[in-house]
Amino acid sequence: MLDLSIIIINWNTRQLLVECIHSLYQTLSGLTFDIWVVDNASTDDSVAAVRENFPAANIIANTANVGFACGNNQAMAQCEGRTMLLFNSDAVATPGSIQALVGLADSQPRAGIVGAHLLNTDGTFQASHTPFPNLWQEFLILSGAGRLWMGRVYPSHGPEEDKGPQAVGYVEGACLLVRREAYQQVGGLDEGYFMYTEEVDWCYAMKRAGWQVWYHPQAKIVHHGGASSRHRRTQREGDLYRSRVRFFRKNYGDAQATALKFIIYSLTAIKIAVHSLLRWVSGNKRGRPVVGMKSLMASLREV
Repeated sequence: MLDLSIIIINWNTRQLLVECIHSLYQTLSGLTFDIWVVDNASTDDSVAAVRENFPAANIIANTANVGFACGNNQAMAQCEGRTMLLFNSDAVATPGSIQALVGLADSQPRAGIVGAHLLNTDGTFQASHTPFPNLWQEFLILSGAGRLWMGRVYPSHGPEEDKGPQAVGYVEGACLLVRREAYQQVGGLDEGYFMYTEEVDWCYAMKRAGWQVWYHPQAKIVHHGGASSRHRRTQREGDLYRSRVRFFRKNYGDAQATALKFIIYSLTAIKIAVHSLLRWVSGNKRGRPVVGMKSLMASLREV
């Protein structure tokens, strides 16, 4: 059995995808692995680029954008690695990083999921693990007040090179290693999430099933961030809010999901009012408006 199957979901990130796969082939010495690219109906010749540059890679070419969860599930159902790595197309592996993740999984038999230390393009720290969401945390984030108390919202917000591997709440899905036995017990990602919060839900399910979630601060991955979502900016807020409410309803119950909806509606209304007032006072008719209440309500109606 292979040590590792790497799964990359792609949607119109051709150049980044090539750089991503190239970094994996350059840094994965000592591991037996295969690479699976799931393309969600890209229109930028991403599939052709992979076939030309990496003929050994397995390709699943979807005819529609099925989302992050479904795409990963497609590949996990077919690959054979004893561990599987969900890896963003806008991420770049550094030497020894993936080996460190596999090594941590091997040393911790109850580690169902292992996450990496993410870095921004400029090398600065990117939040890589977080406690599971709660209403107070969501209020701080949505209101913007979390910037004043970042340590309370994201305790991991800061360099952690001096710390060793640790069990955490959840890790970010840009680079997420899962043990095959854990996947076989818990199942794949919930395809009810089209984008965002899938990994939070998966980590939560793993913990409920008795598995642990670990974070490795020495496994450093450069994550450029948001490459696919830039192509669909007008839908991002709706996707994020809808996914968050779905997580709350599924895992915390209807009451907390309803409370979260109220927080989202209220804060969005305030943001729209402030934004409109500032534009009126300044006479500036330009600029991207805050997501409208109608589109936001429509995005949350079915969750």
